[in-house]
Amino acid sequence: MLTVRRADNNHAVTIDVHDQGTSQGGRRGGHRGKPKNGMSRRSLLLLAGAGGLVAAGGGAFFATRGGGDDDVPAADLSVTRPPGVAARPALWSQTFQPGHGWTAGGQGTASSNPNDTSVHSLGSQSFTATTAGNGVESFVRIQSMPPVDLTGRTIRLVFRVDDTTHLDNIVFYVGTQGFSDYYYWKVHTHSASDANYVGPGEWVTVNLQWADVAGASGRWTLSPSGVPSVKSGFTDMSFGVYDDKKGQVRYHLQAVELIKDTASAFPRGVVSITFDDSFASVYDLARPIMSEHKYRGTIYNISQAAGTDRYLSVKQMQALQDTWDWEMAGHAYSMDAHNAGYDQLTAKDVDKDLRKLRGWMASRGFRSENFAYPHGIFGATKDGIPIDRIAKEYFATARSIISETAESFPPAMPYRLKAVTGVTDDNLGDGDPVSVLTDVGGMLDRCAGNGDWLVLCFHQLATGKLEASTQISQKAFATVVEEIARRDIEVATVGEVLAHS
Repeated sequence: MLTVRRADNNHAVTIDVHDQGTSQGGRRGGHRGKPKNGMSRRSLLLLAGAGGLVAAGGGAFFATRGGGDDDVPAADLSVTRPPGVAARPALWSQTFQPGHGWTAGGQGTASSNPNDTSVHSLGSQSFTATTAGNGVESFVRIQSMPPVDLTGRTIRLVFRVDDTTHLDNIVFYVGTQGFSDYYYWKVHTHSASDANYVGPGEWVTVNLQWADVAGASGRWTLSPSGVPSVKSGFTDMSFGVYDDKKGQVRYHLQAVELIKDTASAFPRGVVSITFDDSFASVYDLARPIMSEHKYRGTIYNISQAAGTDRYLSVKQMQALQDTWDWEMAGHAYSMDAHNAGYDQLTAKDVDKDLRKLRGWMASRGFRSENFAYPHGIFGATKDGIPIDRIAKEYFATARSIISETAESFPPAMPYRLKAVTGVTDDNLGDGDPVSVLTDVGGMLDRCAGNGDWLVLCFHQLATGKLEASTQISQKAFATVVEEIARRDIEVATVGEVLAHS
């Protein structure tokens, strides 16, 4: 058994092979140090040998090397441990230590403990509450505090839900005069079938930007393009949780903080145009449109797809990287693993696929440190190991297809990067229409007006009849690109945006 000590910005966490939870271990999730013995993942893998058991980041991962693993020799395996992504320092912070002044309430609250010393990721306690199981809002809030200015600010929340089985949604409010005037953000809407940003029993960090504000009430308004009428003078804050009326939800609020927004880096926002699955149509149909504006994209590639029917060849990938400065990132090694989804594989098989993917990328000169989960799924493998824990051993970030709020940089959780996917022609009737991006007050207006990071995910372009929401016509894609250009929004690869953090 190997034990890895991971250093966070706030404290160190020792995790052994028996720990299969998904806790972030504090508000600085994603910032990783070296094991306490100073050895890299590569060294641990080589020492473990065939079938060796390696513990890293909280999961038990099996590593093999050599043994005829296709064309990826173990000696050439390029496994790196990037330095991590540092979080922005808090300019204002409430971490719910003794004397915090917040209270629980609402007809949806069954019980609460404002000074829970049994569960916390910062300091010595958190604020814990349990919903009543009636579908009515349970909240933790404060009123009449000294006025807070949110101009140029992003709200950072750190919280945990013990069991998400009956979680319906989470909302955050800022207001004044007992919430007679307020804005609200939809923090999370839970799905019974799709990937969820909030998982059971884990500390989650969410950044809320003005680009994400969902609505206003009272005297306050949002303009047609999504600009709030007021950004300062807030005296009330509330964290609201709703269950599904079928059972209770126990939750813990650890931090409400304000950090500097990112408009100083990208005053008109930034868009990353990404493509999953290595389709050749990206080279044939998307590249010429983007090249007209000198835009660069990020492609998350499937190794085994390279050079097969309808997919990019390695030479095309290398040309995109070396001639047009695109980013060649990772998506999966095996087509079977991609099609099944990592949640249908064992941890050993996921680890093997990621190891081979990283070796394949290195042997072909693809320098990206970024990855996208097959089907966007980062939950647990078939044998219960968190997929994002395995991914962080091979890549600096991992992208999902969750888009309930826009991404920020540095990202709140680098192994759950958010992205808008399924955008297709308005008349297809499947997926999201292009107008969600291009309409007045749509995602592009919000991005340009607030300086945030909007990650777009496309798959296959087509010139004929579309067959699924994973396809978009070349004409519709050109419309998206033109609308980005018209708003003077910068376009950068995922790697380039992360470099700014």
